[in-house]
Amino acid sequence: MDAIEKAIRNALEKGNAEDRAFRERVYRSAFAALDRALQANPGVTVEVAIKRRKAIQAKITEIESEFLPAVPDVAPQIDAPVAGPTAGVAPAVETGQEAPSPAFTVDGPVHPASDAARSRVLPVVPDIMPDAIDIAAPAAPGAATEVAPDRDERRIRGRRLPLTAIFFTVTLLAAIGIGLFFAMQTGVFKTAAQLNTAPPEAPPTVEGDDFTPADGANAPAKPGAPDQSRDWINVFSPNDPTHVAAPSDAKAEVMKDDTGSFLRIQSGASGSAIVFDVGQGVLEKLAGKHAVFDIVARAEDGKDTQISVDCNFGELGDCGRKRYAVGQQRNEYLFDVQFPNKHPGSAGTIAVNSDFDKQGKAVNIYEIRVSVEP
Repeated sequence: MDAIEKAIRNALEKGNAEDRAFRERVYRSAFAALDRALQANPGVTVEVAIKRRKAIQAKITEIESEFLPAVPDVAPQIDAPVAGPTAGVAPAVETGQEAPSPAFTVDGPVHPASDAARSRVLPVVPDIMPDAIDIAAPAAPGAATEVAPDRDERRIRGRRLPLTAIFFTVTLLAAIGIGLFFAMQTGVFKTAAQLNTAPPEAPPTVEGDDFTPADGANAPAKPGAPDQSRDWINVFSPNDPTHVAAPSDAKAEVMKDDTGSFLRIQSGASGSAIVFDVGQGVLEKLAGKHAVFDIVARAEDGKDTQISVDCNFGELGDCGRKRYAVGQQRNEYLFDVQFPNKHPGSAGTIAVNSDFDKQGKAVNIYEIRVSVEP
């Protein structure tokens, strides 16, 4: 006994199986359970769904046939033979086919053959079995009934069509939205007033009166070159290294290459700094003013480093601690100080540590200078 038949028979045992209305409710429940299972599994194909419905219909037909009354057997009575042993009877001819049966009569009322056949067919219950069993044509007792699957197929396809329409609609709206977004980003919807339809302007040309002389007096300064627009006061120059002090584990040496003269300083393992003097006369010019200091430097070839700068200007205070990353190109490293309006009383110093990470890297100092902000 398969699972479908077992489930239906178990349900019938829980009530009065002789009651046709009760059996119909059981059959309806079986089809409702199948419909729920098909809806919960959209991957089931139409052909598989039809086969499952036909299997339930076949089981219901088989079970219901057990509750139908049997058709009473009718014993035919053969009319008395005509006088004479062979009177009115044609001789048998051996043709390989059976001879036609003799005519017979039935006592009692005669029922049409179609009525007898219909009494053996499961009653049509549309709510139980969609595409009800066809009883228009007579069927022999015990003959299998054919179930038309057309409505099942239409029903399952009908459930899938809305999903397809929804998917197509969502996809179309998404494509339209993406197209509008890109159109707005690229300015397709700009009005004619916003679009620049004027002919392109000719590139600016230099008139003869605006020509810059070849002496380069007004040319922009190169990186690391002195800014001629400021009134710079020299604090240190490699031409006079006497105002530089290096501790015992630090080095300071005047050198020259294609970039010019410079003082190569290298802090010791203790992290000691090289000290540059700032004369008292320089500080007297800076008292009460806003000054900008400029250290022109670059790292040793192939050894980028980080330097730290500290200042001690005596009565005029200090500059705080500064830190700069120095690369391979000659560059300017600036810091500003607002000096109090008082007499300095003595000279000051600027201390430079060539390697903040204490790895012994060197720095080339080309110049230290200061200017007063207007």
